[in-house]
Amino acid sequence: MIVVIGSFRVPPSMVDVVKPVMETMIVASRAEAGCIEYAYAFDVIDEGLVRVSEKWRDREALEAHFRTAHIADWRAQISALAMSERELIAYETIDEGFYL
Repeated sequence: MIVVIGSFRVPPSMVDVVKPVMETMIVASRAEAGCIEYAYAFDVIDEGLVRVSEKWRDREALEAHFRTAHIADWRAQISALAMSERELIAYETIDEGFYL
């Protein structure tokens, strides 16, 4: 399994504008084969900070995600939505049955 964790920032004045764009991205991504989890969450304290959490079946599923029309649309809107400080890191898990 591939786990993607990260964040990005939007100006607080753009939060209401970016929410429906995020919803479109979430719905389309969750419908993809190989998507286990896909979520965005606004930080409770740091307004405009968006936390990203994704789980993919394998690297191939994540790579297929990068080739979808909805990810192309998302990337095309990054500057218009004033997104910044985008940081995403992918981790490959070694044991799906290990829990802390």
